Amino acid sequence: MDLENKYRLRVKSCIGTIIDVHKIIGSKYNNEEFLAQFEELKQAVECLDMSMVSEGDVLMVEQATNALLKEFRALFSAGGLGPVYEKPKS
Repeated sequence: MDLENKYRLRVKSCIGTIIDVHKIIGSKYNNEEFLAQFEELKQAVECLDMSMVSEGDVLMVEQATNALLKEFRALFSAGGLGPVYEKPKS
């Protein structure tokens, strides 16, 4: 896989994680506009010229995603929202 596709995959992974978390939170705090904007962003990543993107750009997206997830930690730690992803059954 070339570097541009790796960058695209990493950015899409961040956006997908935010969408997945919002789907869980959205059941309690309904904000469909927020979710729709991230769905549009996920699709827009396909059109980006990734040759213009650097490792530093991707790291900023990953760091921002991690910071957002830390903000949500308290909501999930309280136990009222449940897991974002199901544990694999062995």
